[in-house]
Amino acid sequence: MSTLSHTAGHSLGNPDVRRSNLGLVLRHLRDHGARSRAALAVELGMTRSTVSTLITELIERGLASDGPLVQNAVGRPSTAVELDGRAVCGIGAEINVNHVSTMALDLRGQIVEERKIGLDARSLGAGRVIERLVDLVQETVSGLESRGAAPVGLTVGVAGLYDQTRDVLTHGPNLGWYDVPVGTILRDELDGSYPVVVDNEGNLAAAAEVTPGDPSRQDILVLHGEIGVGGGIVTGGRLLRGSHGYAGEFGHMIVDPRGRQCGCGRQGCWETVSGLRALIELAADPDDPIRNPGMDIDARLAEINRRADLADTRTLNALDEVGSWVGVGASILANALNPTTIVLTGYYAAVGHHMRPAIERELRDRVVAPGAGGTRVELSTLGFGAAVRGGATASLESVFADPTRVPRRPATGEAQ
Repeated sequence: MSTLSHTAGHSLGNPDVRRSNLGLVLRHLRDHGARSRAALAVELGMTRSTVSTLITELIERGLASDGPLVQNAVGRPSTAVELDGRAVCGIGAEINVNHVSTMALDLRGQIVEERKIGLDARSLGAGRVIERLVDLVQETVSGLESRGAAPVGLTVGVAGLYDQTRDVLTHGPNLGWYDVPVGTILRDELDGSYPVVVDNEGNLAAAAEVTPGDPSRQDILVLHGEIGVGGGIVTGGRLLRGSHGYAGEFGHMIVDPRGRQCGCGRQGCWETVSGLRALIELAADPDDPIRNPGMDIDARLAEINRRADLADTRTLNALDEVGSWVGVGASILANALNPTTIVLTGYYAAVGHHMRPAIERELRDRVVAPGAGGTRVELSTLGFGAAVRGGATASLESVFADPTRVPRRPATGEAQ
């Protein structure tokens, strides 16, 4: 029962209270699904008249709508209320070594627009890559407008250390970018009608894996594998960012001090033995097509899976070796954090069913707590879309926090 809203019926004239209670109702519908007005009143500790007033306003703003009939414990069925939000979308975007991409989600979390361009970010340089992303964002916004929807925000994930206090990508070794003010450049190029936020791609991939209302997804460790390796720590349903937003740079833990040099300049970083480059080099000769960086990453991984399914010895050995290294790093993190679940995203999700036995073996052998501390391993269903989806979800949070950011629509018969 809500402690924020028990006096709401007497104070809806207060704008701050109204905003708070509108957000409370909207988040409850997101987390628990369609509800009757009577059920919402009980579950949120509000009067039925207060709930009715709030629902009317959410409908007028296009954020909720009347749904199916639901049977009450006594009496006749009543009309449920559910999220609508087709008129507003959050946009997520990603800048990675091999591509830029965008995704727009409506308030229900449904994909409305999705776009991707393959490129070589290192050779193009920051300016041209950001130009490509701006074009992609503008195409996405045009697609939304043609559907009668409007963007409420853009959140961009970028591969590297992003200092949000200065709004600068300070260190992007895999991109070859250093001290690039990505957020400022994007805001200068876009029209400014919606907020633009930049974050680390691993943080956004982690945020995408949190399922509101699901207790098994509130304390998780997300490992995001591409050319580099990153991820995020979620505790109590919230992303742990660290003092400057640098938390989650797992790929630069030193696990093999005598190993190869990393793009960051150090030797033996985790990503040098668990990143996609390590897997491909172990699995294929230099003239093998999957070693060609121009080949689409999904096609390269599909070929690796095909060979593994055919029991190709070299491929299986490569997957086992890299899986073991993934497990080494995961066990270090599990000893420190004891998450409920380790979620594998990015390329780990694509080939993880082949690597999972090796990962779980290392967890059993290396985690001090019995039974690996109860930590289980899961494969994300989001794959390479995790970061961009996390960005779109983050953009929508502003609406769930303050639904009055979305203007009321012209009155309709239903709203009246």
